[in-house]
Amino acid sequence: MLVARAVAAAVLVAGEAALGAAVAPPQLRDWHWSRGPEVEMTTGNIEQNVAEKTRYTRYYEHDGMLRAYANRSMVLAMVFAVIALGSFAFAVYVRLQPPTVIRVDSDGEATIVGGTPVPGHSGGLNFVASAAEAAPTEVEAKAVVRRFLDRYLNYTPATVDRQMADALNMMTGNFKALVLSRLREDDTINMIQDGHIVTNFTIRTIAVVQGSPLTFTAFGVKEIHRLQNKQETTDQIVGRYNVRLALDRRTEYNPSGLLVADYWEQQMVGDKNTGLSQTDELSHEATGRNQ
Repeated sequence: MLVARAVAAAVLVAGEAALGAAVAPPQLRDWHWSRGPEVEMTTGNIEQNVAEKTRYTRYYEHDGMLRAYANRSMVLAMVFAVIALGSFAFAVYVRLQPPTVIRVDSDGEATIVGGTPVPGHSGGLNFVASAAEAAPTEVEAKAVVRRFLDRYLNYTPATVDRQMADALNMMTGNFKALVLSRLREDDTINMIQDGHIVTNFTIRTIAVVQGSPLTFTAFGVKEIHRLQNKQETTDQIVGRYNVRLALDRRTEYNPSGLLVADYWEQQMVGDKNTGLSQTDELSHEATGRNQ
């Protein structure tokens, strides 16, 4: 009896549940299936957020990077501080040094009169040679030779005194005395003035003699015009003119420091013209160059 009642109650409950499911709305019938994907998506987002939080929570990596940057900045700051201190110390040292005063005398010699030169050195300055002791160049020597020959061999009756005086001033003392004695013995000045002698001299080339750096040979043409009894004669001479120089101290009166120590000439070709036409070839050549 009791068993029959229990079985009937179970059947009744099962029938009610089936009837309720049949008449329930579709939303309620599908609730279990519709909640499944949403639960899965929510679970995935939670896992992703947990992973990001876990990654950001490794703070020691960021702290290490910041400490590395700080160490680099400190090293650079120390290096620049050392450079700045060194520059400042050097500036102070240079400022405390006394100024160097150099005196140059009339002969061109330079001497240090102020400052604290290092032992064995000229206050940090090394003078190779003073201006008065510098050797003349070949160009300077050729200029002296050209100037001497131009004064000694180019003259007119009106300018012979001046030309000879200038040429004598370019000679050494003993050679000047020798030339003066010859001029007095031969009475050269009066002979030129009385004979109305005019000379024109042109240098072609000047070359240094091998083995003698202060001896030069000039090749040139000299024309001598004489006027006697209103008759003019012309001598044209092509010669070799040798000049030996001597080295003296440079001064304001003799900047090159060179003096003429000897002079001699050698005639190579000579021609005497006594005809009616007395052509001055050197004058014509000079006129053509000026044009």
